[in-house]
Amino acid sequence: MTLYIKNMVCIRCKMVVSNELTHLGLHYTKVDLGQADIIGDISTAQHEQIRTDLLQSGLELMDDIKSILIEKIKKVIIELVHHSQEPLLINLSVHLSQQLRHNYTYMANIFSESQGHSIEQFLIEHKIERVKELLSDNDLNLTEIAFKMHYSSVAHLSSQFKKVTGHTVTHYKNLDTRQRVLLEAI
Repeated sequence: MTLYIKNMVCIRCKMVVSNELTHLGLHYTKVDLGQADIIGDISTAQHEQIRTDLLQSGLELMDDIKSILIEKIKKVIIELVHHSQEPLLINLSVHLSQQLRHNYTYMANIFSESQGHSIEQFLIEHKIERVKELLSDNDLNLTEIAFKMHYSSVAHLSSQFKKVTGHTVTHYKNLDTRQRVLLEAI
């Protein structure tokens, strides 16, 4: 049985879910971003206990098919932006269609309807958050960050950064308190 979980965006979230399942005495084969594969079935009481426990950690158990698809879309994008070193060699729309086995137009419509912004905007916002993280690390210069994040140029990165944050990259780097957005809030 697979449980689908909203707001799982990092390793810490996976640990929280693993701990909750273990605490309830449930055995699982895998806990990944957005889902946990449970061995066997779970009772209604266990299901509700999982729901309650996960809510306390800011995670949400999902049952709605459209919500599950939206979380799967988010998971693919988060993995691309935050966990992959390889550039995407095909269009995002093709990649999502191949990964999730749905028509891209269908996914884009459901996503926009539910989230209030497009899949592309979600991708851009995550890329900018990753850029902020890389800027804060001070390990790479802007040219290296643009290359790492697969931007066509520093100018393109800078333009998107200003559009999303309202600050130039230089201004952001000089801020005393750099504002970051939690990934689950995007």
